[in-house]
Amino acid sequence: MLKHLRVVPLAAESLGVRSMCTFVETPDLRILLDAGVSLCPNRFGLPPHPLEFEAIIEARRRIAEAADKADVVTLSHYHFDHHTPSYEDWLCNWTAENETAKQIYQGKIVLMKNPKEWINFSQRRRGWVFQKTGGRYAKKLEIADGRAFIFGKTTIKFSEPVPHGPEDSVLGWVLMTAIEFKGEKFLFAPDVQGPISVKTLEKIVAEKPKLAMIGGPPSYLAGFRVNEEEFQFGLENLEKLVEIVPCTILEHHLLRDEAWREKAYMVFEKANRVGHRVLTAAEFLGLENSFLEAVRRRLFVEEPPSREFEKWMRESLDKKKRVKPPI
Repeated sequence: MLKHLRVVPLAAESLGVRSMCTFVETPDLRILLDAGVSLCPNRFGLPPHPLEFEAIIEARRRIAEAADKADVVTLSHYHFDHHTPSYEDWLCNWTAENETAKQIYQGKIVLMKNPKEWINFSQRRRGWVFQKTGGRYAKKLEIADGRAFIFGKTTIKFSEPVPHGPEDSVLGWVLMTAIEFKGEKFLFAPDVQGPISVKTLEKIVAEKPKLAMIGGPPSYLAGFRVNEEEFQFGLENLEKLVEIVPCTILEHHLLRDEAWREKAYMVFEKANRVGHRVLTAAEFLGLENSFLEAVRRRLFVEEPPSREFEKWMRESLDKKKRVKPPI
């Protein structure tokens, strides 16, 4: 579908982890988008299953290999499934103190969201910490909000900050990224949740990408942290988007719900009617889907962990972060 852009999802919900990390290669540039990956520490009252830890280990390996090749690393916002922190954490982020982040960001041009403007308190703090830790190894840190960067014949264009979901989201704002080479364009829209925001949808459509990677609406939070109306609005906007974009990689929040495909039925219907495709990251890579978090409760029943793992499960949260699980 794309002649000049090579797009390789590295970590995603359909690959068993929380992430949208993607490697993009053009004839003159290699870009690592949102180099973070996480596991949910507590879902259905359970920690990650051993299979989830195996998945994040593999994701970390892929991200590290891509980082070795990358010229540029981007950072759309400061949630830990979108950038790599510098502290030790074997429960959520699978990070060694300093070393994991250093390997990713060292010697790179890092194009990052402004950590001082259009940002909530939590991410402002994380942005400050990033600059003092992993970011200090970068060749250069550049604020990317609303800017375009040209490398040879490759253009990386960032949106102004858009809402992390609805317009009044307490989760703050994110940057979308469009990568273009000789008229071919890939658009990366993490955590827009559909998008729920009509203004965000308009920005995506205006870019006219041939391929887009979209963070879907969080059905698993509907009626809890996201109201049902906002979730439905996100689905409706997603339906409009897939009618316009020839191929959409649909990922992230939506896929944390085991019934996500049924809830997004009309998204696939609308795309099919106009000959467009909607794929998960795994499907885009030609792989089987591996939705592990969504079925965590069932995994613990059907594939019970070892006694050693069960003992580790009973440790304090702090100890679980400091001690690798016995998998």
